[in-house]
Amino acid sequence: MLKQYLNNLQTTFNQGDAREESYYGHLKDLLLNYANECQLKKVDITILPKPTEAGNPDFRIWDGKNHITSYIEAKDPSVTNLDRIEVSEQLKRYRETFPNIILSCDLLSNFISLIFGTTHLYICEN
Repeated sequence: MLKQYLNNLQTTFNQGDAREESYYGHLKDLLLNYANECQLKKVDITILPKPTEAGNPDFRIWDGKNHITSYIEAKDPSVTNLDRIEVSEQLKRYRETFPNIILSCDLLSNFISLIFGTTHLYICEN
């Protein structure tokens, strides 16, 4: 599943004219496939939702239609220095406001950075 996602990112990247938003559908598909694999029936994902008090994360993940479970801030997968982004004012606002924020995949290093409150995880595909 993750390998297919990374392959999809690479294909879009190789076209040469993609911008950050060009990859959003791939991430949504990955998350919905994962939810399906885990038999989570009530998962909805909004791409480019309405702004919040802290800004405008790129995705909002819902448990059904009533409870927001997470937000995602997606960066262009060619961005290789997520460390700089993780300490940006934008991510500081998001971390202070949202209990669960996911920072997008780094295509070249093949990882996804997950931030849950003060816990920071990396998921790697090697």
